[in-house]
Amino acid sequence: MGKRLWVERNKDGSWDAFSDDGAHIKFGKGKGQFSPGDLMKIALAGCAALSSQFAIEHTLGEGKGARIVVDGTYDDADNSYINFSEQLVVDAVDAGLSDADADKLKERITRHIDKGCTVSRTYVHDTPVRLDVTVRH
Repeated sequence: MGKRLWVERNKDGSWDAFSDDGAHIKFGKGKGQFSPGDLMKIALAGCAALSSQFAIEHTLGEGKGARIVVDGTYDDADNSYINFSEQLVVDAVDAGLSDADADKLKERITRHIDKGCTVSRTYVHDTPVRLDVTVRH
């Protein structure tokens, strides 16, 4: 079982998400707030970032990383995303990589993400969600 997470509503209409280990993020539908759909895309990009970090740092050095942009096609009629698109860009200009080394890095990054990104693997599979509602009164 993963770590325990929960959300609570704020008086201003926004929401706060918390974890048992102290993580916190504010979200909602207002200006300057991440929506739940945005958080899905952030989870996908974040998972790719963490999954690819070792391969990138092994080749380019500690502290190096990538910029990952995620977009999604939203189906208004079904109120769901029908696909996501990720663009991962590694700035290795200063590393002086050969074409062969750049290709190897690209392959390693792809393998690490394919193997290690739980979010992507979950989105690709048909993942059931169980909802239990309790009204305390």
